[in-house]
This record gives sequence, C-alpha cells and structure tokens, in this order.
Amino acid sequence: MIAPDDMARFLDTKYDTNVLRKEIENPESKFFFLLVNSAVAGYLKVNVGSAQTEHIARNALELERIYLDAPYQHQGLGNLLYDKAESIARAKYKSAMWLGVYEHNIPAQHFYRKKGFKRISQHIYQVGDDPQIDYLLIKYLN
Repeated sequence: MIAPDDMARFLDTKYDTNVLRKEIENPESKFFFLLVNSAVAGYLKVNVGSAQTEHIARNALELERIYLDAPYQHQGLGNLLYDKAESIARAKYKSAMWLGVYEHNIPAQHFYRKKGFKRISQHIYQVGDDPQIDYLLIKYLN
C-alpha cells in the first residue's frame, strides 16, 4: 500500500500541468481519450522513438498508460484502448509493443498475458519514497 504522502507527491510531480503539456506536445507521444456518453471514461498514451521511457526493443512502441476511471472498469473498455494501441503499432510497422506493469497489479498482468505479452525484465518505479517494482512485458508483432 502506498503511503498517502508518497502518492500525493507522485501525483503532484508526474501529473503536473507543465509535465503533461510537454508530454502532449511531444510528437513521438500520442494520447487518446475514450468517451462514454460524453464523459471521459479513460485514456491511452503510447510512445515511440525518444519518447519511450526506456529502450526495451528495436522498432518498438511503448504502451505507457491505459487508464480507466473506476466506474468504467470491467466492461471491456480496456480492450478498446488496447486494440487502439496495437493498431497504431501495426500501422507504424513496429515489430514489438512493450509496457511496465506494477508487480501487485495481478488483474492487469492477466489482461496483458491474454493479449500475448511476456515478462522480460523488471525495474524500480519510484512513487515518492516508496520504490515499487514494475514488470516489463513485451509482445512481438508478426
């Protein structure tokens, strides 16, 4: 469990308006928002080239974020966002997709395993003073 102070500091830093503006303005990152009845239910962020948070594979697309607001989870909407990411990767002739997933996020790990991702490594993902482990997953595209 993440301490409230660690989470507050993480959110203030990672989702600061200036940080998000730079991410949105980066031509190698793309954001897509999923609307349900005119409400934002979730979003997707993908990165290519130097926008990727790590170099995991040659000619790859990073699926950095698939987030759904709680009321919209477990309705198959994550599949729509995932399918968008994979269609972008294929349209850009990427040979792989990769992502990081929190070691304790078992539902997400199952979701990505069903999509064909395999664990290849792990890294520390710092949340405030709390070092968290993210598993690094990859899916090779044919």
